[in-house]
Amino acid sequence: MEKVGFIGLGIMGKPMALNLIKAGYSLSVLGQSKAASELIEAGAQSFATSKELAQQNDIIITMLPDSPDVEQVVSGPDGVLEGIQAGALFIDMSTIAPSTARNIYGLMQEKGADALDAPVSGGQVGAEAASLSIMVGGSESAFQRALPLFQAMGKNIVHIGEPGAGQTTKTCNQMIVGITIQAVAEAFALAQKAGVDLEKMREVLLGGFAQSRILDLHGKRMIDHNFKPGFKIKLHKKDMGIALQAGEEFSVPLKGTALVAAQMEAAVAQGNGELDHSSLVLLLSDDQ
Repeated sequence: MEKVGFIGLGIMGKPMALNLIKAGYSLSVLGQSKAASELIEAGAQSFATSKELAQQNDIIITMLPDSPDVEQVVSGPDGVLEGIQAGALFIDMSTIAPSTARNIYGLMQEKGADALDAPVSGGQVGAEAASLSIMVGGSESAFQRALPLFQAMGKNIVHIGEPGAGQTTKTCNQMIVGITIQAVAEAFALAQKAGVDLEKMREVLLGGFAQSRILDLHGKRMIDHNFKPGFKIKLHKKDMGIALQAGEEFSVPLKGTALVAAQMEAAVAQGNGELDHSSLVLLLSDDQ
């Protein structure tokens, strides 16, 4: 098995990295944080910098919050680019701008390395259960090389196309998820005002054409007021911003996306950025 370096041990990254260890991979992580310590206890090695980690591994995976974070890890001082070896593979599984993914691909090519953009969907539950959907942009050969790793972290794994295609697909995913959360939030707010039992409404709607994973899982969160983050609203706000940028780039008006992006901006302004994105319903609630 190839040696793997993993950078980014947050809500999603830590369980993804643990699943690679469980699958038998030799894994390396950065630093001595609490999350890194858990990985080290599970058998991972630790390196002080991204450069050192890249020097010692065949495949480097990043799972970070935003485009600037990935760019810093790749191109910053003691970054991946300073250490990556010819023939290595860089896989970014963050959700970042497609243009950033394409730029990183070009930088890796200059070093004789390959790159994939492979963002995921499925949230913390999917990361822990190794059942993530993984959408991949890059060459077919790089995809086949990475496939065993993806299979250790996910179930629905699709090679979308050229570099950047994975991130474009994830952008579309985040648009659909965000707009659907807003629809469920508005429906629940209306039903509650009208005195309708939300549990019973959710139950019957799940048996009809309105059924969705958002209605099922996030609808339950809204009813229970359980907003412990599986995916923080501030990160989804970032993703909707990426979508709007892509819409401008390709001259596609994204009016629904713009509306939900504004709702997420308002939620963050209210101090709810660290809550789960299902907490959008609080903007429509009397008991915020």
